[in-house]
Amino acid sequence: MRQATGSSDLRRLTTVHEVERIVGRPAPAVLLKQISTLDEGCRTVLDRCPIAAFGYRDADGTSRTTFIGGTPGFVRVHSPTRISFSLPGPGDPHGPVSFFFLLPGVGEILRVNGSVAARKGAETTVDIEEAYVHCAQAVLRSRLWQPPAPPALAEPSAEITDDGPLHRPGVAEFLAAAPFLALSTWDSSGGSDTTPRGDGQAVARILDSRTLVIPDRKGNKRADTLHNLLHDDRLSVAALVPGRTGVLHLRGRGTITDDPVLLETMALRGMPPHLALLIDVEHAEVTGNDAVARSRPWTPGSHVERGTVPDLIALAGEHLAAGSAHAEGGPPPFLLKLVGAIPGMTRLLRLVMNRAYRSGLRKEGYEDIAPVTESRRRQTAGGAATESPLRQVRIAEVRKETPSAVTLVLEDTGERHGSFDFRPGQFFTLVADIDGSQVRRAYSASSAPGSSRLEVTVKHIEGGRFSSHVHHRLRAGDRIAVRGPSGSFHAEPHPPDEIVLVAAGSGVTPMMSMIRTRLADRRGHDRIALLYSSRSTDEIIFGEELTRLAREHPGRLSVTHVLTGRDGRLDADGVRRWVTGHSPARDAHYYACGPGPLMDTVRAVLTELGVPDERVHQEHFTRGADPGTAATAPQELTVEKNGQRVGTVVVEPGQTLLDAGLAAGLPMPYSCTVGNCGDCMVRLGGGEVTQNEPNCLTPQQKADGYILTCVGCPLSRVTLDITDP
Repeated sequence: MRQATGSSDLRRLTTVHEVERIVGRPAPAVLLKQISTLDEGCRTVLDRCPIAAFGYRDADGTSRTTFIGGTPGFVRVHSPTRISFSLPGPGDPHGPVSFFFLLPGVGEILRVNGSVAARKGAETTVDIEEAYVHCAQAVLRSRLWQPPAPPALAEPSAEITDDGPLHRPGVAEFLAAAPFLALSTWDSSGGSDTTPRGDGQAVARILDSRTLVIPDRKGNKRADTLHNLLHDDRLSVAALVPGRTGVLHLRGRGTITDDPVLLETMALRGMPPHLALLIDVEHAEVTGNDAVARSRPWTPGSHVERGTVPDLIALAGEHLAAGSAHAEGGPPPFLLKLVGAIPGMTRLLRLVMNRAYRSGLRKEGYEDIAPVTESRRRQTAGGAATESPLRQVRIAEVRKETPSAVTLVLEDTGERHGSFDFRPGQFFTLVADIDGSQVRRAYSASSAPGSSRLEVTVKHIEGGRFSSHVHHRLRAGDRIAVRGPSGSFHAEPHPPDEIVLVAAGSGVTPMMSMIRTRLADRRGHDRIALLYSSRSTDEIIFGEELTRLAREHPGRLSVTHVLTGRDGRLDADGVRRWVTGHSPARDAHYYACGPGPLMDTVRAVLTELGVPDERVHQEHFTRGADPGTAATAPQELTVEKNGQRVGTVVVEPGQTLLDAGLAAGLPMPYSCTVGNCGDCMVRLGGGEVTQNEPNCLTPQQKADGYILTCVGCPLSRVTLDITDP
């Protein structure tokens, strides 16, 4: 946007009288809609809501706004005046906080204000002070729920020539494409307010490298944001671009202007806004947002079904009736309740309100905008891929194996428990919400397949986010999710008569599945030899069971233990002596699972002994993508298949190629999502990608230009060919 004058020269409004002279005062009915507790309608909205804007301040007074959630019901309602939820970093909220809750496909918004009551880890508990329904104008202006255009990096509206906050990677481009934002302010008593803002194109426009302007168009005259800024000019913003999973987080100081030259630059069909907010930006950054990615608000299938939530216009009427019962001069509450009980009245109110929305938006200069309502039919985007569903499971038991290893016994959450079918040795990807973020890790099944219960054994890793969560937080009755099975490390469909197993530490878990499966066949005449390295006797996972099984099946199972604290590390000489001393059959298959150096040693020894590569199987585990190695700016990803362009998506900082593609509904191949199975292997057609090492790609596959999208992050604009390799 071309600036007619410097921002420092623009006239500012500094008094309530100046603001109300232009904006006016809200009608009494607007203020009567506030209620002090969450009624049944509010609780239903929270139960269905997958995402919310959240404004808060740290203990040091830093203002922050972000989007939280990811799945419907992420907010836990403990009572009509208390809720809790998980808040990922940064920041530790203190004092007054505020929310607005978005229902995809619905125009109106539920706003809730309160104060922090407790904070334990990422779990934040809030005492509710007020709740009310906000009109749909911000959503309608921004066309938030209409099918988004293919995401792309937009050109900024103004050239930025110095190193101000708006000069940071991806910020100006994001602002140029963002039609919707959440704006948090605080009043003179410290009360918090987070309000939606939407506009036809870019909701905030750049004046220079540290100054933004947001038009303030006509609304319900409540003007909480404007009044707050007169007393406390600190604010924070979180902006959205439909179709993208990133969020622009911004904070600074705000003032109000009615400068006619500036307002004219934001006119719609000749009608300028009545005021504008000027923001002196102190910090701005684009980051991937787990709540946006997981809730997928831009996917038509995520829009709420008619009848699953109350019509928010009718809910606002109920709140008005409740507020009128305690106020003088308002409409009689019995009359409001009587009108609301008339059959078909909710539908009539919706029609009337939609007409009022259209009329108001036309007066502001907008083209005719069709209001969104709960009755809009959900549609499935043609050709869009749907991510295979996670299997929701309940933890039936947490069994301690050693001081540093536990086994999770998992079963389906419903009344009917299905079986877990897999090949012995395969792994499952466990998915849990940890501190407000979805975290995934792969763990081998240690149980035999075909049972209604799945067992996975998790060893605690110092500093390991997922393993620490398992060991310190998960209890019987808790719920997580699993995906799988995955992996090519497994027993053959028609296994040979003899298998030779070498494991170290938790690498024994897939071996245990193989052992349990084969020994369950009492008629078997096979031979199993296990060489198992542990740190000490106390750290032998499944130690007692292995001893018992070897005693019960002396001709079929032999177990040799190596204790590194006593015997030293297992080296090539030790492996060679054990293998040759065991004298395996010529057609025996060998399986190794453990640290990389040990597996390299095992393969070298077996090669030296003349064992063909096709009879040697190894398992490699990675820990998922490391966002710290990715680019700090958003990057554009183009996906092609069979020479045809499938789609384009923006990969946010810290986001993997797979997560970005799936969030946009692109048909990305995948299975485990943690870099172990190779199902997400695609060819890199252009650009630069960083990915975790080691992973399951072979040197030849890497040389041929293949990457793994689930652990790959772009360092530049990237093109991928997902044609089946």
